[in-house]
Amino acid sequence: MALKLFGTDGIRGVANQFPMTAELALKVGAAVALVLRNHHTRPRVLIGKDTRLSGYMLEYAITAGVCSMGADVLLAGPLPTPGIAFITRNMRADAGIVISASHNPYEYNGIKIFGRDGYKLPDEVEKKLEDVVENFADLELPSFDKIGRAKRIDDVQGRYIVYLKNTFPDDLTLEGVKLVVDCANGAAYKVAPLIFEELGAEVVRLGVAPDGKNINDGYGALHPDKIAEVVVKCNADAGIAFDGDADRVIFSDEKGNILDGDVLLGICARHLIERDALPGRTVVATVMSNLGLELAMEKMGGRLVRTPVGDRYVVEHMKAEGYVLGGEQSGHIVFLDHSTTGDGILSALQVLAVMLREGKPLSELAKVVEKVPQKLVNIPLDNGKSLKNVRGLDEFLVDLKKRLGEKCRIVVRASGTEPMVRVMVEAVHEEVMDSALEETMSFLRKNL
Repeated sequence: MALKLFGTDGIRGVANQFPMTAELALKVGAAVALVLRNHHTRPRVLIGKDTRLSGYMLEYAITAGVCSMGADVLLAGPLPTPGIAFITRNMRADAGIVISASHNPYEYNGIKIFGRDGYKLPDEVEKKLEDVVENFADLELPSFDKIGRAKRIDDVQGRYIVYLKNTFPDDLTLEGVKLVVDCANGAAYKVAPLIFEELGAEVVRLGVAPDGKNINDGYGALHPDKIAEVVVKCNADAGIAFDGDADRVIFSDEKGNILDGDVLLGICARHLIERDALPGRTVVATVMSNLGLELAMEKMGGRLVRTPVGDRYVVEHMKAEGYVLGGEQSGHIVFLDHSTTGDGILSALQVLAVMLREGKPLSELAKVVEKVPQKLVNIPLDNGKSLKNVRGLDEFLVDLKKRLGEKCRIVVRASGTEPMVRVMVEAVHEEVMDSALEETMSFLRKNL
């Protein structure tokens, strides 16, 4: 059976358990150096991480693997995932590797890989990497005098800060704007507050004291009520919460209402459509985005195109069709004219720019998307259970939607990052949604 390491967002698991072991990390590092090398120059691989305790172990293991194949390593230290994508392009590296499990608790870790162009790898390249890892014992290693070197680069944070500030309109300033910024004790804990402050904002900082174990713990995009509470208490204009690697963002408006990725996409899409600056008048999102965003796009004369879950699938479709705005409900938002991947800080700057340009509070801007009732349920998988073993699921869902008799969406999928099945149900009327969810859960419990 072929080795299967990559999920929807790289390799992920509990640290020091397969696949997130030092041994596997070393093999992945070697595979990246071998598969993604530029044969015209000595290969260079950039490595960054978030603030997890296990990041040290994996960082040095990957470094050893890369160097063992005759490539050099550039160590960036803690930096947001999109920062590594940018620095990979900026320094003309052959690949960028991020050690992070994004929104997961600290006991998890992961490995995400970018090509030299700053984009996440397509499936066929990930398969090549898996093949190298699986056949690691057969690799021919370079001679002792061809082993690579590793060095730390000290100016990556400054480069990333300047790049992000340049995505904010030159004629705007955040002076007079008060922001609550929650960095989830993760990778953005240094750079994010500095960026908003250098643009003039008054910043109330949360989640900026990482200790290796507190990433995403009660702070950040997974716990947005924290920023909502502080925004109201200190009379701020907005709250901004990032996840552990800062590739996603969730907002609170000035009244303490939570604005997820769907609402933020709607705000930006309407602003761009009104300025005739949204190619195809199209936003690309996933099957998990709320029906309310789809209806909002139709109302403003645009359209929503859906992809499978995973921001890389969103980006692949955007690239193929020439679209510039896309994202996920979870807060991954991609501005393809600025970045190659979802960037929470960049997205926050674009939303704030809309707020300043239009002179309206976020609570007013957010009315563009009227979300329909939606429920998400996770079913943990154990004892080798798999969604692949459920027979008749597609037929059941088709029949259920017909019986419900109105526009309703039901998505059942295996998580790409955790051992569980995710169920999403939404409908214009709440009673229809509840009925659909109850029947779907009953079917899955009987057949899983």
